[in-house]
Amino acid sequence: MGRKLFVLLVILMSVSLIGIILVQAFFIKNSVEIEEKQFERNVKHALSLVSKNLEDRELEDYTKKALNQIRRHDAKADTSTIREILVKTQDNERDETIIYRNTVLEESFKVPSVFFDLGVDSVSISRLFSERETKIYSNTALGNGGDLNVNPERTYREYSELPEVTKKIMEDSYRDTYKNFPIYKRVSSEEVAKLLNYQLKEDGIGIDFEFAIYDKDLATKVQSENFELDKASTYGISVYSGNDNQNDYRLYVNFPDRRKFLFSTIIKAIVLSVVFTLIIIIAYSNAIYQLIKQRKISQIKTDFINNMTHEFKTPIATINLALDAIKNPKVIEDKEKVKRYLKMIKDENKRMHAQVENVLRISKLEKNELNISKDRVKLHDLIEDAITHVELIVEDRKGYVKTHLDATKSSILANESHFTNVIVNILDNAIKYSDDEPKIDVYTENVGNNILLKIADQGNGMSKQVQRKIFEKFYREHTGNVHNVKGHGLGLAYVKRIVEDHHGHISVESEKGKGSVFTIKLPLIS
Repeated sequence: MGRKLFVLLVILMSVSLIGIILVQAFFIKNSVEIEEKQFERNVKHALSLVSKNLEDRELEDYTKKALNQIRRHDAKADTSTIREILVKTQDNERDETIIYRNTVLEESFKVPSVFFDLGVDSVSISRLFSERETKIYSNTALGNGGDLNVNPERTYREYSELPEVTKKIMEDSYRDTYKNFPIYKRVSSEEVAKLLNYQLKEDGIGIDFEFAIYDKDLATKVQSENFELDKASTYGISVYSGNDNQNDYRLYVNFPDRRKFLFSTIIKAIVLSVVFTLIIIIAYSNAIYQLIKQRKISQIKTDFINNMTHEFKTPIATINLALDAIKNPKVIEDKEKVKRYLKMIKDENKRMHAQVENVLRISKLEKNELNISKDRVKLHDLIEDAITHVELIVEDRKGYVKTHLDATKSSILANESHFTNVIVNILDNAIKYSDDEPKIDVYTENVGNNILLKIADQGNGMSKQVQRKIFEKFYREHTGNVHNVKGHGLGLAYVKRIVEDHHGHISVESEKGKGSVFTIKLPLIS
């Protein structure tokens, strides 16, 4: 995959993920706002019904008391005519005159106010009636003068109440009567709480609430214990309005657990949204990680193939040259030269075989197929043995390997062959990555029940970034297309796996241009 295509894929996937997260965030925010608006509508609906219920109950109570007072005291009404309509028609076929009269009468009662506990002597109560009268006169009896003082031939009367008008008058009377009456005498806190509790539950709001009735922004006695007026989170409505459309009283209610209630209604949707978003983020992150890893592995494999090609190219070329030389009639007769060339072929063949073995060894370690049997060995003996493998190379480059074996106890449970290879690998790296003569110091010391092995060199060193990746399989410090250092990035990966298989730990400290120190920590055995 090309770099541009890879970057484009990452950008597109990132934009898509950000878009999904923003859509989810918008959905959650929108859901919360919808729930808040629905909550507000339900509360206002409940409050309006409570306000109406309070007024209807008080009006009904007032009306019952008034009618009971009228009946109990046998109150006499003062009747007055409010409006009268008189219609006169002629029926020529029957030779009659018809007089129709419709009168609206008001009956006013004065009843004692003791029963109302209003602090006044009496209360005026009015009722409206409709009186409809039809009189039929004979035109002969009326004569030419049309005198209506004569008795009509027939008279029809009908009385009926005007309930709607009477109700309106009763409402006006009720409002005027209670206009200046203290609110705590009109309704109790218990009544308001009971009505609110019932109506809020009917509207789907079953959480704790606090309430209060205010009179012109002043708190009254009608309120719950913990009510606090916070206009940002308190809902209010007018109650006990007067005939002049002025509303002195307002019923307020607020909800301490309002936020919790709102989120509880959409918590499932939020949780599912968050879970699915997290799944998408994890899947996206893993996909990006795998893309980067695959691209990195692809680059590493390319470098590995190039390095292996370079590693095999030299011995193959040497073997070909040696074979061509042996074919020469002059050389084939010279046994010393033939032996020399054959030794060169054998050495180069061993070198290639060692490279293949190293690759196979790592492959078996990855599959856990490498059989590592462990015995009691002395680490100091393994160190001395490993140094003999590199002595000639170090001496050839005018360097040295010095030992400082200060550990008094060095017995460990290890595989002699593999752990010797571990030390040889580290020493070999110290030699390879020293541009000048290799200077290597090997230290041991006891720390508790462990032994520390430190291999320090004064070579090229490495950066912090390289230190973090040095034990990864196939990894080699990138030096462009320069192959001045032989290798294929498997040695230290093998070292790490073997050390960990021996229940040990390996670390590195290094500074560019000042060398490196590899530290291996292993448990001792008694």
